[in-house]
Amino acid sequence: MSETDVGLSALPEGWVWTTLDEISQPPQYGWTTSAKNRGKLRLLRTTDITSGYINWETVPFCQTEPDDVEKYLLKDGDIVISRSGSVGYSHLIKEPDQAIFASYLIRFRPVIIDELFLSYFLKSSVYWRAISESKLGIAVQNVNATKLRKISLPIAPLPEQHRIVAKIEELFTKLDAGKEELLQAKARLKRYRQSVLKAAMDGKLTEDWRKKQGDEIEPASVLLERILKDRREKWEAEQLEQMSAKGKMPKDDKWKNKYKEPPGPDTSRLPDLPKGWVWVTLPQIGELNRGKSKHRPRNASFLYGGQYPFVQTGDIKQANGLIGHYNQTYSEEGLKQSRLWPAGTLCITIAANIADTAILGFDACFPDSVVGFLPEIGHCNIRFVEFFLRTAKDDLEQYAPATAQKNINLGTLKGLAIPFPPLAEQNVITEEIDRHLSVADAVEAIVDAELKRSDALRQSILKQAFSGKLVPQDPNDEPAKKLLARIKKEKAKLETEQKAKRKTKKQLALFEH
Repeated sequence: MSETDVGLSALPEGWVWTTLDEISQPPQYGWTTSAKNRGKLRLLRTTDITSGYINWETVPFCQTEPDDVEKYLLKDGDIVISRSGSVGYSHLIKEPDQAIFASYLIRFRPVIIDELFLSYFLKSSVYWRAISESKLGIAVQNVNATKLRKISLPIAPLPEQHRIVAKIEELFTKLDAGKEELLQAKARLKRYRQSVLKAAMDGKLTEDWRKKQGDEIEPASVLLERILKDRREKWEAEQLEQMSAKGKMPKDDKWKNKYKEPPGPDTSRLPDLPKGWVWVTLPQIGELNRGKSKHRPRNASFLYGGQYPFVQTGDIKQANGLIGHYNQTYSEEGLKQSRLWPAGTLCITIAANIADTAILGFDACFPDSVVGFLPEIGHCNIRFVEFFLRTAKDDLEQYAPATAQKNINLGTLKGLAIPFPPLAEQNVITEEIDRHLSVADAVEAIVDAELKRSDALRQSILKQAFSGKLVPQDPNDEPAKKLLARIKKEKAKLETEQKAKRKTKKQLALFEH
């Protein structure tokens, strides 16, 4: 790899291109074992390094330990690189606990050079471009030690490496402080949104509005009675139509007793609501049913590729309240084993991402991992219900079993108690929520832009560092070419010492037997 391959200008005098292999001891794969709650040695995994910070308190212990613990024991200055999962992520080990590293990590141990210099290189766009060219496979991307050791990097004279590291840390400290302030701003915006939704569902957001209305607004209890009456009459009309089609008209009204009134919520432990509000369940104010998608045979190609949108849990999670896009469609055959829900249906996920919600912006099908709610037309503002479910999300997740695939069921949603204001107040509440949240969204867009700018500045600093433009060169520094020669000698010395240790261990093992 050359300077032009990675977008760097020509290297300064005294610098050279080298490889990870030339400046490190031979790479080593970690120990193949599983984790458990307690033990003697901690087991560092890929998931423990991806945040950029290792919390040793959360790193699990080894299920089994290698016979040669010393071979896998992490030492200060080691660099581990993930070879699968979060491919290419690296971490410089500092003051480790008694720990070894798992098999999906590869250890590189730098020789003589400044390990922070190498660590920062492994976070630069130069390195990531090399990694992207080294990934293998499609389903699971990965790199191996053979490819990692061939990755090229520019090496400065050792004193200049120290100066570069010091400058990077100075600049990154300032960037980190700014980034922390931005992240705190995002956290405050999240709390603000939650407080707006809570105030809306407590009735505090429209408290002044209610006072101005006095007794002119129809109470929600009257609205609920009308909804329930309309639904019963609709059911009776459907039943009569079915009986008429079969030529079996009823002799009396006993058949009406078969109607099952949707149960209301248990209000014994619920707080009082504002005047005019009432507690309801979703089945009382609309239809609540699981999506339908048999997928038999599973994922058969003939079910897909038609004109009918097929919405999945990921589409709902990314929708921010309104589903305007989809990534899959059903064919006519796909539609036959599913159901086409109308635009305006509230979608609620009950598997994978628990209780994510969004409203369909178009007619669509969805699988049984999604529940659809259709309110009685003209009697309920569906966006009010969607906003309420956002506030109830954490409580709903508590109903999910502690399994690998968390889920809640239809019964959980059927029994959920929902505060139900008069229809006019529902409309005012959604308008007020929109007004407050749109301000928060605008501010967050600015914060996100600044976070991206911070990341771009970080990469710009690293590019300057590894182009030799971040700090001045000193002609008195030992050239990197001579440094590489010293590294080569040191590596040979270390290899000789390691061979001697292995020989001694082997002899001791024979003696013990």
